[in-house]
Amino acid sequence: MRLFDVTLSTLERSLDVRLSRQSVLAEDLANANTPGFVPRELDFAAAMAAATTPAAPEPVAAARPGDLPLPAAYAQPGSPEDFIAEEVPLSPGLDGNGVDIDRVSAAVAENALQYGAAAKAVAKKLAILRYAASDGQG
Repeated sequence: MRLFDVTLSTLERSLDVRLSRQSVLAEDLANANTPGFVPRELDFAAAMAAATTPAAPEPVAAARPGDLPLPAAYAQPGSPEDFIAEEVPLSPGLDGNGVDIDRVSAAVAENALQYGAAAKAVAKKLAILRYAASDGQG
């Protein structure tokens, strides 16, 4: 039996991707008054799909000569930043800024709720492991 199963690793990746998305959304809000600014968005679904796609069976190269190579199971999936793209603004302002403050604010709130839910799920999963490790004594 594996202690840290696919659920925990998926939740971990979800937290990483949500944190990156929050940074992108915060950047969009910070540049809401910057002339010509083109907003960016992180494609959460694509980032998670890439994270859950099985890695190739080849081992990762050793860091130094003489080290053993790591199995592909320990290879890190693509960075969330690989899934950030510029958005085509629906109606840019007169100054060319494409940030829709209402849409971005709603996305920030939704992302924060999703991050909180994933964090609670991780906490529950770890609490179950802690309970099992202590033989049900606390």
